[in-house]
Amino acid sequence: MHIRLHGAAMSLTAMASGFVVLVLSVSVVQGQDGWGVTYTSAQICAFKGSTVDIHCTYTYPPRINGLDTTIERTFWFTKGSNKEPVDLRTDSDYTGRVQYHCAENSCTLTITDLRESDSAVYKFRFIANQDGGRFTGSPGVTVSVTGLQVIASKISKYSFWADLKCHSSCHPPNFPSYIWYRNGQNTGRTGSYSDHIKNEDSISCAFKGHEDFPSPSVCVRGQSCNRVTYTDRNICAFKGSSVDISCTYNGYYHVESKVWFSPGRSLSWRNPKEPEDLREDSEYSGRVEVLQTVRGRSTLRITDLRESDSAEYRFKFKTQWFEWRSSLPGTTLTVRDPDVQVQVIWTSSGVKLICHSSCLLPGRSAFDWFRNEIKIQGETSPTFRGNVDPADSYSCAYEGHRAFPVCEFTPN
Repeated sequence: MHIRLHGAAMSLTAMASGFVVLVLSVSVVQGQDGWGVTYTSAQICAFKGSTVDIHCTYTYPPRINGLDTTIERTFWFTKGSNKEPVDLRTDSDYTGRVQYHCAENSCTLTITDLRESDSAVYKFRFIANQDGGRFTGSPGVTVSVTGLQVIASKISKYSFWADLKCHSSCHPPNFPSYIWYRNGQNTGRTGSYSDHIKNEDSISCAFKGHEDFPSPSVCVRGQSCNRVTYTDRNICAFKGSSVDISCTYNGYYHVESKVWFSPGRSLSWRNPKEPEDLREDSEYSGRVEVLQTVRGRSTLRITDLRESDSAEYRFKFKTQWFEWRSSLPGTTLTVRDPDVQVQVIWTSSGVKLICHSSCLLPGRSAFDWFRNEIKIQGETSPTFRGNVDPADSYSCAYEGHRAFPVCEFTPN
């Protein structure tokens, strides 16, 4: 049983929450025994913070020596050898960010909120009820996670002139042009960027068509330029709870005023071109507070969250000579029901229990576990670390929200 890359056909595949590039078609060369895995992509390049889908199909002989073949387990992994791979759903590095969407003879791995540490080779494995019925699709799919970065190739010592490039560790085929932002505003420039850049100017770049994933805004000269940096690109929170949305900011001149707003509320503004303070929006009446405990850092706190609060939030400030009115993305908030569940996962070492929630709250990762309705002391991980006794029932809680207990442990 072996897999071989077949040809080098290129295509550009767009994902719902990011983008995937550099896609090589893959063919599986199956042995006479009929076992095989076919990956849609051999190499994937995606932006940090985006979502990626990795898809495969698999085949197996329907019957061997009079015994019908039944698939007992399917899973994806990056760690461990082919003999003892670690199911991604039980890997703490991927907690709350991994989902499997599997149907008959196909399976898709979805990873959200991609990190650069997610760059790895991903393989699919299925286990059947036959002797030797364990098959891993090799060589797998190589995922590279990248972020854009502004690099100065030349800065004049005697004028404000600078030559800048937008850098990433991987690029799409049919190389798209870049978009350049100066003090948060689209400059209309593409390709490399050469211009007179002052001490107060910040610069950012993005791939055209993928403006939701720009580079950080950087000061080309010094460290005191105008810029806003959001702590989180995306935040998930529970309905009825509170959330803090934070950013750091700097004005080259003294900041005289600052405002949090939501672009999605523009239809309710008195002037559609002039963002209005959320504290004055009737939809948020009595539920919004702005905190500033440290100079240059602002936090928007929204309480008693509603699903209608799911939106993008941005920060702007004014100085005597300048106003930050960025077209760069801010922080996107998603408000959901908790939907806490215990997932039962069978591994080579037995049953694993995972406490799954519709979202993980920033800075809050403590879970509670219960055996026969009694809290288990010291168990605070999303993965239950103790031994599972089929005679007992198990439940978990996250942020005070309990899951229904499970007491049946059928192989998945």
